[in-house]
Amino acid sequence: MIRKLDARQRRDWLTLARTENVGPVAFDQLVDRFGSAAEALDAIPDLARRGGRAATLRIPSAAEIDQELEAGEAIGAQLIASCESDFPQALAALDPPPPLIWARGRAELLDRSSVAIVGARVASAAGQRFARGLAADLGRAGLVVVSGMARGVDGAAHEGALATGTVAVLSGGVDDVYPPDHRDLYARLIEQGCVVSESPPGKTATARDFPRRNRIISGLSRAVVVVEAELRSGSLITARLAAEQGREVLAVPGSPLDPRAKGTNDLLRQGAAICEGADDVLRALEGLDGFGERERRATLGPPAEPDAGLIEKVAALLSPTPVSRDEIVRAAGAPGPAVFAALVELSLAGRAELLPGGLVCTG
Repeated sequence: MIRKLDARQRRDWLTLARTENVGPVAFDQLVDRFGSAAEALDAIPDLARRGGRAATLRIPSAAEIDQELEAGEAIGAQLIASCESDFPQALAALDPPPPLIWARGRAELLDRSSVAIVGARVASAAGQRFARGLAADLGRAGLVVVSGMARGVDGAAHEGALATGTVAVLSGGVDDVYPPDHRDLYARLIEQGCVVSESPPGKTATARDFPRRNRIISGLSRAVVVVEAELRSGSLITARLAAEQGREVLAVPGSPLDPRAKGTNDLLRQGAAICEGADDVLRALEGLDGFGERERRATLGPPAEPDAGLIEKVAALLSPTPVSRDEIVRAAGAPGPAVFAALVELSLAGRAELLPGGLVCTG
């Protein structure tokens, strides 16, 4: 259900989102189960104990929430909740979406039809030229270009689309300018485009933040184009996430003698569409439905209270190898809502990790 949060509700959403062991999946299910972030926050200590946690779960203090809100306000950033009408429709369609994002600059760009262009940080001159030209052509066709403000392909894509609209998704806060030599580009993005992050303002990016950033890059976009990428590349993670999210994946072919082409050529072997210019992207987008009106995803049934026996039974079914939550439901032989509730309590206790895409493994 789309609704506008008041000041108190916004604080509750932010507090729940910043609570230890509460990721997007747990956040989504907790709000579904208890009806509000405030009720979920009241229940969390008991849920974590039921899941087997001995230590107190860390919930941010009011002072910490004030500090984050004041930091965002000081730089002119906007905090948008996934239940609100100005949250990007493409991102809201994810299962689950990030609970909140910070946006700085022209936030209206977030609801325009978008294409992501990503690729190697140490990109060739030809790869950067291609990314810059592709971004400019897609911009002239009315599309917003999304990327991650990294060196190489990302920076070139933003530069090509500055005049028509571009969005940079950061791993750190919306004020974390990385790499430092993109400070001028960042300033232009704030003025002409938009910068987005799931992290609090003032936060410096760490390695664990990049997969979340990549998920937002693909989530904002109808298609992802990979220009150059080695076989072990973050751009390939973005492409995989895009495929899981039902987005189109395109890759630019390259010389087999260039390591930066091995990842893109491998994507083509796996069935990605070839991209030799903007026309290929526009053809891939033809006939794709928009994300339409956002409705609250249906739950599997009324809220459930798993007993201690079911919690331990579910815990015993988990392993380091991610499996679907539906598999756990079948193996447990219990109603889905009760198993899902048990998984949330185990995740709060640090004994399970709830992953986007419906997967779960040991914490």
